[in-house]
Amino acid sequence: MSSSMHSRPPFRAEHVGSLLRPKALYEKRQALEAKECSLSDLKPLEDEAIKHVLKLQQDVGIKTITDGELRRVYFFEGVFDKLEGMVYMPNRPIATFKPYIPHIAFMYAAGLKESPTIFCNGKIKRTRPFYVEEFTYLKSLVPPEDVKFIKITMCSPSWFHQRHGSDETYDLSVYQNDDDYFDDLGKAYREEIQELYSLGCRHIQFDDPTFCYFCSENMISGMEKAGVDHEALLDTYIRAINVITQGRPEDLTVSVHMCRGNFKGGVHFSEGGYGRIAVKLFNTLDVDVYYLEYDTERAGDFAPLKHLPLDKVAVLGLVTTKNPKLESVDELKARVYEAAEVLCQGNPKRSKEVALNQLCISTQCGFASVWEGNPVTEEDQKRKLSLLVETAKQIWPNETH
Repeated sequence: MSSSMHSRPPFRAEHVGSLLRPKALYEKRQALEAKECSLSDLKPLEDEAIKHVLKLQQDVGIKTITDGELRRVYFFEGVFDKLEGMVYMPNRPIATFKPYIPHIAFMYAAGLKESPTIFCNGKIKRTRPFYVEEFTYLKSLVPPEDVKFIKITMCSPSWFHQRHGSDETYDLSVYQNDDDYFDDLGKAYREEIQELYSLGCRHIQFDDPTFCYFCSENMISGMEKAGVDHEALLDTYIRAINVITQGRPEDLTVSVHMCRGNFKGGVHFSEGGYGRIAVKLFNTLDVDVYYLEYDTERAGDFAPLKHLPLDKVAVLGLVTTKNPKLESVDELKARVYEAAEVLCQGNPKRSKEVALNQLCISTQCGFASVWEGNPVTEEDQKRKLSLLVETAKQIWPNETH
């Protein structure tokens, strides 16, 4: 495991990844859903839309750039569906989904009898890229000196395992245990990251709703009733990412966004402070940066930050993407200084200057984790990103934001 920061922190003002689809692309996606056009009809509109959201990020002063995940239907698309050994199951019985998982509980409550998913029925191999084409296109739109600021987001390796558990995720004649499954999955992720790195990518972000699920009292009690060892499973999911990040280049930043749910209309799925998982997550997960959702009271207070080691960075998701209400600069500054004070009293104690250097600010999640997006307009999106930049300039006046 790395004992020092692999590269500089993210810029002080960040956004998590996904952005609203511009009007033309949104309408074409609607047409595709209605079977009024083909998937190939979307590509030219995606290309133009990516140019549009790139300019939006540049205009407001956001330095870490993404393509807004505009080519995806869901945030997790493009990984498991491209791996050899994985098969798409359009109508899997709901009984194979774990009812204690927060978003699965919604499915049970809605009376669903089946749901689409991915199942592992063979040895996992990466035979084609996940996001190389997407990275290459975005790279072609920026000056060579800005390529290192491109961030690629991808779903966590635990994404399908958490909904099906150790008994229903993979064919037990192919993998006998979770470690073997995640070892092969981790190898596939490493190969993807190595290719992206060779092309100039220097920031990989794992989007992971699973970790915050372990903050949910409802899930923990449900797992205990089902006889599932939640502490061991948390260790398994930490190891799954560590298998991927082992041996990474020193100048590659790896971050994890711990999401609480961001479904259609901005629906969330899990509640509970980070205290239950902070010690393990901050000290044993081999990543450089943690994107933490802190836009509502359901995330708890900043007290868990006292466990953040000196060589890690916390990005505070203080600006919500779930509604158009605009936060204020003064409000954000007060919360950053409150978080810094907690860090100062952590173990080990640190100066305010050191504490502030370990913090950044961001939106709490993306604006469109699914293609339909959240109930905000592009103008709302622009105002919120501009607010982050202005706040960062006031808190860290001597830095590039």
